[in-house]
Amino acid sequence: MASIDGSIVLISLPTILRNLPGTGPDEALWIVMSYMLVTATFTLNFGRLGDIFGRVKTYNIGFAVFTIGSFLCSLSQTGIELVIFRLVQALGSAFLWANSGALITDAFPINERGKALGINQATLVSGSIIGLVLGGVLTAEFGWRSIFWVNVPIGVFATIWAYTQLKELATIKKGQKLDIWGNITFAGGLVFLLLGLTLGSLESWNSLHYMMVGAGTLLLIAFTYVEMKVPEPMFDLSLFKLKVFTAGNISGFASGLARGAFTFVMSFYLQGVLGDSALTAGVLLIPISISVAAIGPLSGILSDRYGSFYFAVGGLGVSGFAFVLMQQIPAQINYGLLVVPLVIMGAGWGLFNSPIRSETLTAVPPVRRGVGSAITVTLMNVGMLASLAISIAIISTSVPHSLVLEVFGGGGLATGPASSITNVSDFMNGLHNVYALSAGLCFFGIVPLVLGFRGMKSREERSHDETVISGSSPAKEEVD
Repeated sequence: MASIDGSIVLISLPTILRNLPGTGPDEALWIVMSYMLVTATFTLNFGRLGDIFGRVKTYNIGFAVFTIGSFLCSLSQTGIELVIFRLVQALGSAFLWANSGALITDAFPINERGKALGINQATLVSGSIIGLVLGGVLTAEFGWRSIFWVNVPIGVFATIWAYTQLKELATIKKGQKLDIWGNITFAGGLVFLLLGLTLGSLESWNSLHYMMVGAGTLLLIAFTYVEMKVPEPMFDLSLFKLKVFTAGNISGFASGLARGAFTFVMSFYLQGVLGDSALTAGVLLIPISISVAAIGPLSGILSDRYGSFYFAVGGLGVSGFAFVLMQQIPAQINYGLLVVPLVIMGAGWGLFNSPIRSETLTAVPPVRRGVGSAITVTLMNVGMLASLAISIAIISTSVPHSLVLEVFGGGGLATGPASSITNVSDFMNGLHNVYALSAGLCFFGIVPLVLGFRGMKSREERSHDETVISGSSPAKEEVD
């Protein structure tokens, strides 16, 4: 449901911009980015709540809040209202993302986690495939509000089903305290920092943007100090003493930074340069999702048997190679040639995602897996949001900012009022610079894996360690 919502909104944005009063290109952009910002900001906070109050309980809350947010979005009368109600949706999404990886990791033994997370990844990607097509169909037949209506019956069912069927498998310690100052400094720091970076990339940098970035940085420094002092931190810095956890998160962050804006930027290219409609653009991007969905579960199953290292490294290498190929695409290209790097890109992501998530979460003691999962998702989401801001900033150095927003709002370089050969050429230069940076980030992400996965215990040894920890008494867990 969450992944359908992401892609369904992206495809429907030009229609929303034309039909919802008070919605310009800036509001349309924030309909997407506000959702990503809140999800990135609060996932860690909600992961800690899952460790304190129970992962199933907070997961159920996420379904309910997301469903309510979807219903409110369908009632929006202005662009600002839709942005606000998307924030409600994002809070529900953060609850879901914070706990889903931990729930799956808790439920499966170590030799099946790669397969389980690979299937999970396939469902997420399948949702994005459905959303790309469903968004165009629903918007054309029933109007843009229907893309939010579709979440309501699914959400109501899922909320009831999760409440009645999911059982808490984690050992929840009693008497845990909420890290209030940690929550405040982290959420505030991340909001100010990401808002400053994003607004600065969308607009001309000014003193306000620099002040926001500075305030966010100071709050995050204060957050680090708080987390070193409180007895039960929400961001457990001690987890980064685990080499595998640290390496996996650095690599995952680099991957998110490299690929977070890919669909967004390709939508720019297909609609703005090639002149395709939003629905056509969505359909043409389906091969990358199919490739991820096909390779993800297979990669998970094979990594359970042969280990994660080579699949994770291979996935980043393949993705980097695909970005190198994307650097070569001209303004006009036959789709039969374009689909090749798209499929290769999807294969790289599928190879990387399941093994790295499985290995990173397995490295975390079961009693801290909620916050460990939330840290991993938070870093990935921050990387993806930063990728969007950086990509817009890079493209805006090549073409005017107003033209970038025009393309995003459904206009085109090839047909819009500002069209010219120079605009198209400059846009392509910006696009190639984005892909060059993405390729470099993918190759960089291999380095921490090589350094961090050396000397890693065998799966049999780690499975034994986990059994000992899981089977110990609460008193022993306190000592451990």
